[in-house]
Amino acid sequence: MNKTAIKNFSIWARNKLIADIQYRAGLIGITADGIQPVLPQSAGNTEFYDIGTGSPYSISGEAVSQRRKLVEAIREKERKSDYPTAYKYIVEEVAYTWFNRLIAIRFMEVNDYLPSHIRVLSSDSGKLEPDLVTTPFDAELSFSTDEEQMVMRFKRDNQIDELFRLLFIKQCNTLNEILPGLFEKTNDYTELLLSVSVIDQDGVVYRLTHDIDEDDFNIEKGGQVEIIGWLYQYWNTELKDAVFGRPSGQKIKKEEIPAATQLFTPDWIVRYMVENSLGRLWVEGHPNDELKTNWNYYLDEAEQEPTVQAWLAEMRKEYAALNPEDIKCIDPCMGSGHILCYLFDVLMQIYESQGYSQRDAAQSIVQHNLYGLDIDKRATQLAYFSVMMKARQYDRRFLSRNLQPMIFSTTGDEEGENFGSLVMVDDPGEMPEDPQTVFEFADYEQRLNAWNYRYLLAQKYHVVVTNPPYMAVSNGNGPLQDYVKKNFPDSKADLFAVFIERCGQLAGKNSYQAMITQHAWMFLSSFEKLRAKLQTVDTVNMAHLGPRAFEEIGGEVVQTTSFVLRKSYIKDYKGTYCRLIEPTTQQGKEDMFLVGENRYTAQQEHFSKIPGAPVAYWVTERFTKIFDAPLFQEFSISDGQNKTGNNSKYVREHWEVASNLIGIEKKWLFYAKGGGFRKWYGNITEVVDWSPTTRAFYKKDTICRIIPEYLWYKIGITWSLISNNPSFRILPEDATFDVGGSSVFLRYDDDLYYYLGMLNSPVFSEVQKITNPTINIQVKDIRIMPVIKKFESQIKKAVQEAVGISKTDWDSFETSWDFIRHPLVRGVSTVAEAFAAWEAECEGRFQQLKTNEEELNRIFIDIYGLQDE
Repeated sequence: MNKTAIKNFSIWARNKLIADIQYRAGLIGITADGIQPVLPQSAGNTEFYDIGTGSPYSISGEAVSQRRKLVEAIREKERKSDYPTAYKYIVEEVAYTWFNRLIAIRFMEVNDYLPSHIRVLSSDSGKLEPDLVTTPFDAELSFSTDEEQMVMRFKRDNQIDELFRLLFIKQCNTLNEILPGLFEKTNDYTELLLSVSVIDQDGVVYRLTHDIDEDDFNIEKGGQVEIIGWLYQYWNTELKDAVFGRPSGQKIKKEEIPAATQLFTPDWIVRYMVENSLGRLWVEGHPNDELKTNWNYYLDEAEQEPTVQAWLAEMRKEYAALNPEDIKCIDPCMGSGHILCYLFDVLMQIYESQGYSQRDAAQSIVQHNLYGLDIDKRATQLAYFSVMMKARQYDRRFLSRNLQPMIFSTTGDEEGENFGSLVMVDDPGEMPEDPQTVFEFADYEQRLNAWNYRYLLAQKYHVVVTNPPYMAVSNGNGPLQDYVKKNFPDSKADLFAVFIERCGQLAGKNSYQAMITQHAWMFLSSFEKLRAKLQTVDTVNMAHLGPRAFEEIGGEVVQTTSFVLRKSYIKDYKGTYCRLIEPTTQQGKEDMFLVGENRYTAQQEHFSKIPGAPVAYWVTERFTKIFDAPLFQEFSISDGQNKTGNNSKYVREHWEVASNLIGIEKKWLFYAKGGGFRKWYGNITEVVDWSPTTRAFYKKDTICRIIPEYLWYKIGITWSLISNNPSFRILPEDATFDVGGSSVFLRYDDDLYYYLGMLNSPVFSEVQKITNPTINIQVKDIRIMPVIKKFESQIKKAVQEAVGISKTDWDSFETSWDFIRHPLVRGVSTVAEAFAAWEAECEGRFQQLKTNEEELNRIFIDIYGLQDE
């Protein structure tokens, strides 16, 4: 699959469709600036609009009522926002409506799934004119007499685009009979705004059929229905960029949440989650080694103690009583349906193992097994289509059977439109009755959809599988923040964590929950209460992915884990954990998983022995014993940090101010702000305004902070807040610090060098991997380091030497306050000799420091008894 071509087309097509729709809307007096009134010369069923040209633009017939519906839709949306937002929303909605239908028809024609078996956007012969245009009356479309005459006139006059537009709309309306969840009737403003051409080689139809390889759609040639999901994700590219590029402090609107949070799950992760939840549920009650051979990502149970095995045996009796049609599977954040489609495939394998035909199994899966929800109506349409195409793949006549999957959006439910699947429903109420009048029919479909959405949330499921949205709740709108704080106080920091809780609520007793989320919940203190809750359910297995698990996301910021939970608690149960954080590509992580490298077994009870109970599955019991020692927080002081509120005004490089104004009780004080990797000494070049007037301002201004006076002019230890490889340095007495140069102080300054050595030791690095494997090293992360004090005088002496060597090196450059002479200015005759002498001096310092640090590392490893770790 050529994802680059798919991405380029999707981004281009969105802009092209929006531009074309805006142009057509402008012709009828509707622009981003407002809605033009109808001109006075309008009469009867004809209306005129001033579009800024020499003569007005006119429409008549059905187009007049369609325009009125368009105006009504914008005004209705405007009541909940403002006109520019409403206009933008409606234009975007029309654009993605037609995009959905174009890519759906493309998928169907390539796979010969269209009822008429006549291509709509292309030709089997390869000609530019689609087969539908060539033989319109063979396409099983129902034409009125007037429409037949129009078709014939367009063909006679060679008006290809006009004919194609008429036939395309007709085809979409006909597909409503078999795919109503995607092809809604288009006799409203969406039809009025459609602008599509098959002649224009810079048009959407031509580019769709030529830019993306047809085989990427063709199931028989290796294509997958998942191409629909990729097209959807890439459509959102610029929307997502706009959301994340919004001004600081601006909240994400509810309409923006789908674009900001949709992320297409890598195929192998989908398979891992489904095989180890749905697959496990079935084979544990119906052992079948042949089935398991189809599942490359299935992990066998870890070896368990006899008491645990007895509990599992009782549980498996419940699974054995299940028939295929009994199993209920849901994806409550289904996006475009990628997970649902693989659930379908595994369910098909289960049905076939029980003797069902593919035809009968496909019908039963749609009727009994699969459920899906999403807050995004467009994603719901695509998920619906994907599942219908998956059913058609297994049953040639499925589309004529009038069966519809149980897939719904939150449309029509006010609470649901704000909070999606987070809404908790005990009783969905009575199902809406069939409409008896025209007025009842007007909103019947929305009311029915809302009831179905609530009905799905009121059920319990055997299998819950999802990739939830990743978004800090603080970035969301006010109602979302309030709802989450009230209902999910233990996971309120991020939506992915909230959904961990919510999915657990949807799962029934002894059922399975499989997810991929950010891995922060495993370690950060803000999720400690959530971890405590998860201690009451069994972690069956985990694929700890770390950074770069998604091809679409680079860097270290998004670090993920995928896991399978069982809603049961068996004491001493051992889970299997796959540590895949080292490979730097999505493919590398999959390869490591498949060969079985870096696998661990662990009992959850052991996690609680470490402060904060992080999910430190790789840690040996021997290592956990070091946490019996007192923690660094007992020997250190942390009391706030400085924040000027305006660094450009109050912070300078030290060479930018007079040297006699820098120092203790002077106007300027050195200011630690982090910097790159550097141990022991250095990285302080800036100064902060520390005059009495400015300090008073820091104290009283609400956006500023200042540390308490008892920490002024006190020596300490500082480091960079953000770092993959933390390094610790002296914070001199004539310096203070901000959040970027986090600092800690000692209760007894005599211990400074001991603790500096401890923090720069490999033991601390290993503790950090357990308690905080992120790039943010905060004070609280430092202070949970266990302290075992031995060989104090030896360590202090070695650290003092390291500090001295590092200071000498730092002072050899002009950026140091204590710089005296450039290292190249020497009493030698040539520049080459100066360079040689300098290099020799640097190499000598490096070797001396290296030897010093190796000795310190050996001592600390010995102190903590971790020689073999």
